[in-house]
Amino acid sequence: MADRLGTLKTLVEQNPTDSRTRYMLAMELGGAGDPEGAVREYRAILAHDPDYAAAYFHGGQTLAKLGEADAAREIYQQGIEACVRIGDSHTKSELEEALAAL
Repeated sequence: MADRLGTLKTLVEQNPTDSRTRYMLAMELGGAGDPEGAVREYRAILAHDPDYAAAYFHGGQTLAKLGEADAAREIYQQGIEACVRIGDSHTKSELEEALAAL
């Protein structure tokens, strides 16, 4: 896992606006027990790619696990708005369910 984390960090350093690689890094960080690092990556994705719907969902889940319900609620709501904007009804419904469960 450490090798994969190192590789992903290097790839993100080489191309910080590659949302897919940054998303993979965020998921890996979360799985490696670094939820704060994962949240930083999800937020970095959304700062330059506000239509990356999965980052709202997983970012919100991670914030909720950290006990940051208000921040999770906010990111879910932003994600719902993004999904309406881009026409992603599937992720929108997942975000709405996650928001209702908070």
